[in-house]
Amino acid sequence: MKPYICTMTFEDIIGQEHIKEHLKKSAENGRIPHAQLFIGKEGTGGLPMAIAYAQHILCSFSDNPEACQIKCKKLQHPDLHFAFPVTTTDSVKSHPVSNLFLEEWRSFLAEQPYGSLYNWLQHIGVENKQGQIGVDEAEDVVKKLQLKSYEGGFKIMIIWMAEKMNIAASNKLLKLIEEPPSKTIFLLVAEDEGQIINTIKSRCQALHFPALGEDNIVKALVKNEGVNENEALKIAHQSEGNYNKAVHIFHNDSNDTIYEEWFITWIRSAFKAKGNAAVIQDLIGWSEAIAKSGRETQKQFLQYCLQFFRQALLLNYGTPDLVFLETKTSNFNLAKFAPFVHSGNILTIEKEVSDAQYHIERNGNAKIILLDLSIKLTRLLHAKEEKIN
Repeated sequence: MKPYICTMTFEDIIGQEHIKEHLKKSAENGRIPHAQLFIGKEGTGGLPMAIAYAQHILCSFSDNPEACQIKCKKLQHPDLHFAFPVTTTDSVKSHPVSNLFLEEWRSFLAEQPYGSLYNWLQHIGVENKQGQIGVDEAEDVVKKLQLKSYEGGFKIMIIWMAEKMNIAASNKLLKLIEEPPSKTIFLLVAEDEGQIINTIKSRCQALHFPALGEDNIVKALVKNEGVNENEALKIAHQSEGNYNKAVHIFHNDSNDTIYEEWFITWIRSAFKAKGNAAVIQDLIGWSEAIAKSGRETQKQFLQYCLQFFRQALLLNYGTPDLVFLETKTSNFNLAKFAPFVHSGNILTIEKEVSDAQYHIERNGNAKIILLDLSIKLTRLLHAKEEKIN
């Protein structure tokens, strides 16, 4: 088995200095809440911080700190446990739980410590499925934490993407989170606290992770990826405080190219469709094509659409310095599209796209959801902006 090295000490975490200091002091003063919730958007460092914090706690109270550090770097410390979204794969046909994916998990964290759920599902070859933390996982967590600590100190359970716990899993873990065994710590990491049931949230001490500053992202790109400073500045501006996005921009993530093709095909058809019933067939065909991709891909694409519309709005209102989107489609001009996104339609467009994301997340019929969104877009793109006298 390959010993993946995952260097995630506090010194390796990008930015978030005030959170680091708070966590260090709480550990040093022996005031460690038994259940904590790290909340932050993708790429802000919730998971790396949880791992660094766990390592700090385990090794500060260890009889052999050096050996402890080595085990933590390999993500093989017997008292450090993980739960994360999984699904069935070619090799795991039923009852998927995190324990069956530990080798892939270690390699994922070694390669993409700031990676997203979508990146994780890609890593295990199931980006066309949705991952979840189910009741089988919850039962595994209960069994692990009922055992005594291997090294006589703390036991730490990191639950990544805690909002992906279904109701059955949440209810199964509720009592344990409320009254854990002695020296047991829960670190829940989430991007969307709104999806976590209130009874779980109310039992956790919450820490909110803000978007990373551009200067932090620049330093990290120069140090970790060898990017020259000028290019790093440009990437940091585009990344919107998300280090994972910055890394993918640097490596020319191909998904955005595909998403751009889908988006431009979509808005062109939507423009033509008003008063032209024949073009509705194009929108039906488009909806069917996108619906064939996985739900995670569909959600990522709709997020890309939101960003595209917002960039067009900024360009329309004369703030080109804030526009970082550079389209690659040769016969498409963002400046010509921008006037069609304005105060008269942007809020409704954002609401409709966000609603589509929500319904796809809830396993709605993607073809119907996307076609409904497309028909609404045909009207919204032709909406007139109200002039203020």
